[in-house]
Amino acid sequence: MIALENETLQNLISDLNLTNDTLSDHLNHLAINESKHLRDLRINLKNALSFSNLTRKESLLIAFSVAVNDRTKNLADSLESLARAEGATESELAEVRACVSLLNVNNVFYRFRHFTKKDYYQQTPAGIKMGIMINPILGKEFFELLSLAVSALNGCELCVNAHENSLLQLGTSEARVYDAVRCAAIFRGMTVLS
Repeated sequence: MIALENETLQNLISDLNLTNDTLSDHLNHLAINESKHLRDLRINLKNALSFSNLTRKESLLIAFSVAVNDRTKNLADSLESLARAEGATESELAEVRACVSLLNVNNVFYRFRHFTKKDYYQQTPAGIKMGIMINPILGKEFFELLSLAVSALNGCELCVNAHENSLLQLGTSEARVYDAVRCAAIFRGMTVLS
């Protein structure tokens, strides 16, 4: 049963450009049971798309990276459409996908190094190609911001610290870093229910 009569759910569907036929049982369950979290989730999602230190396009690209990272195709498709409406190009959307893929490789590898703390693993070259990081279409600063957000999602302490340090060296404010990670965290809450 789809809880289409729930106004908050309908507003959330509209906000994120979703369709009724792509709704998950989790969202329906919250709507049917009139969970207060559904209202909070909608407010949080709307806020995440309007943080003062990110443009709407940047927020949507970060949200899109979360959906790609968490393999929530329906949400990724909706966010991709919204990002396009804000001017995101096919090349930029492709680069977000590539960034997520690369960061999943790096996050696993560097967490392993961090966890083991053995000299051999620390000193042996990774041998992982990362050409897209050299001259990203999205610009170095925003690529680093995406990399930080995905690394935070994937729980790689070493990568989070490295990308945050790179951002600060590029002149990015801590407020912008904070908003990017908050945006990613809030959209992770949506992917769990998608």
